[in-house]
Amino acid sequence: MRPAPLLIGGVLARAVLGLAHCRPPGGAEYWSRTNYRDARVSLLAGPAVVLAGGTVAAASAPTRPLAAAALGTAVVAGALGHYDDSAATTVETPTDKGFRGHLRAAAAGRLSGGVVKAAGIGVASVIAAGAVTRRPVDRLVAGGVIAGTANLLNLLDLRPGRALKAYIMAGIPLLRGRYGPLVAGPLGAAAAMLPEDLAEHVMLGDCGANGLGALLGLRLAAGATPRGRLALLAGLGALTAASEVVSFSKVIAATPVLRELDALGRRTP
Repeated sequence: MRPAPLLIGGVLARAVLGLAHCRPPGGAEYWSRTNYRDARVSLLAGPAVVLAGGTVAAASAPTRPLAAAALGTAVVAGALGHYDDSAATTVETPTDKGFRGHLRAAAAGRLSGGVVKAAGIGVASVIAAGAVTRRPVDRLVAGGVIAGTANLLNLLDLRPGRALKAYIMAGIPLLRGRYGPLVAGPLGAAAAMLPEDLAEHVMLGDCGANGLGALLGLRLAAGATPRGRLALLAGLGALTAASEVVSFSKVIAATPVLRELDALGRRTP
């Protein structure tokens, strides 16, 4: 366990959120959205966990290239996620959802926020993967793991606390080893934000989910062998493909253990 980065990540995330609530860039309404129950929540949790998690991960990374990769992927994925959050309320249509929806938008001559985000995170992930491996094909695979994990966590951010719970459960076993610091700070930030998310005061949005997911993906890619990275990429690809035809929320609701864990700590309707 790495108590210092965990603690610092949590304290820093809460501090950034508190400052942002006092003087939100662009005004409070700019960051306000409705959640699945039509309750008004703030997206400021996203920048808070990305800035805190990315900064602490970079400061405690075992090598300089990994430090640059951690900060770079967190900031780029978070910024592009925020762009997609904003595009969803301005230029996108209700059908511009999921991989197929973004492809339909591109075929119609519209560049949706999701396409811009996917392309940008993909390029940033492959660049960051240079800190993990120098072999060209393996670098593409490692980049796919980073981008795929960023996308998967975002797919889970449909109910209060769901994405953060998944992140915490996935991140705890990864604290061990040389690359543990890459996930320690983000894990602390995620844990610190969980009560606010469960209370429906804030939500991660694409900014927070993509940024945190990219950091988790970097840790997974760094700690795996080339074959392990291939297996991770295959698994991420399968889950992403499944999300196009199966609702994760319905699967969770139909599985007793997952349903109880998903509802733990959440406000009753």
